[in-house]
Amino acid sequence: MKIQMVDLKGQYQKIKTEIDAGIQECIDNTAFINGPAVKEFQQDFEKYLDVKHVIPCANGTDALQIAMMALDLKPGDEVLCPAFTYVATAEVIGLLGLKPVMVDVDENTFEIELNGLEKYMTSNTKAIVPVHLYGQSANMENILEFAKKHNLFVIEDNAQAIGSDYTFSDGTIKKTGTIGDIGCTSFFPSKNLGCYGDGGAIMTNNDDLALKIRMIANHGQQKKYHHKVLGCNSRLDTIQAAVLKVKLKKLDEYSEARNAMATYYDEHLAGLSEIQVPERAKNSTHVFHQYTLRVKNGKRDALQQYLGEKNIPSMIYYPLPLYKQEAFQQYVEEGFSLPVTEMLCSEVLSLPVHTEFDKESSDYIISEIKNFFNQSQSI
Repeated sequence: MKIQMVDLKGQYQKIKTEIDAGIQECIDNTAFINGPAVKEFQQDFEKYLDVKHVIPCANGTDALQIAMMALDLKPGDEVLCPAFTYVATAEVIGLLGLKPVMVDVDENTFEIELNGLEKYMTSNTKAIVPVHLYGQSANMENILEFAKKHNLFVIEDNAQAIGSDYTFSDGTIKKTGTIGDIGCTSFFPSKNLGCYGDGGAIMTNNDDLALKIRMIANHGQQKKYHHKVLGCNSRLDTIQAAVLKVKLKKLDEYSEARNAMATYYDEHLAGLSEIQVPERAKNSTHVFHQYTLRVKNGKRDALQQYLGEKNIPSMIYYPLPLYKQEAFQQYVEEGFSLPVTEMLCSEVLSLPVHTEFDKESSDYIISEIKNFFNQSQSI
């Protein structure tokens, strides 16, 4: 039985005719940079997200960097971000000469924890970056209140939760990535909305910010060869936009398929005392970019090894807190520790979940997880 974390080939086979036609049209037109498909995808994505501006760019990391450049953050300014996330979130902060201030996360939802966050605030704190980790939204209503109180910009890292809905206490529903000052996402192939190479996008409802973001992503120019600000070269190429146009139409269907698989896991694994299945936040839908268990009693690594022996892939997102990475030692004092982040780094394990899953594979994975815990209890 061949099981993959993400079955991009199986997904492609179902949309092959549309994908191939879109790519062929780009080749026939030879409009490889800023071709018609880029503008068409941008408009489709704006409509889907109900956001005023989508600015496509080269990748999700660029999206984060350009967002911070557009906010005129200065070297030495501090940016709050979770320590339990992918490196790009904090990496771009450091690259711009800013200081990443790493904070803890909630042990159940894995999202940034606001309780006690005041102790990390200084006069240099200028922004906060909530990460919508694994596929559901951080608690954006409380984050916006905190940001307003402390006059902070909010930059959403939405690389893992595109398509997720967040519901405010008054019933208002917004897509993740459209709630803060700026939202950023990635179209890396394994993402829920992924292209066939690198790609990303920046979202905002602020007209002035959108204008500046577009300039920065295009060498700081509005008019060709007239450069108003220092920028970079970050664009989504036409072939990738053609792929995304097709896949965007399937995004909600893909989310439903991932949810069905996650629910199946929940129903069959919830009874295992040494496993905690993912918690679904009441104010957010979950698009399950990852299906991430917490494995208790120090058995995570042994379970992963056992699954590997049974040809079942799994991944640890993420094995180290960012502040323990060598690249970030300059930003933390010796002995700095965040207890929940460190606990999660020792417990989390993500199982295969994607749009092409079949019941036979699911049953096999569930059966082997149960076998592992039955064997460990008998030893």
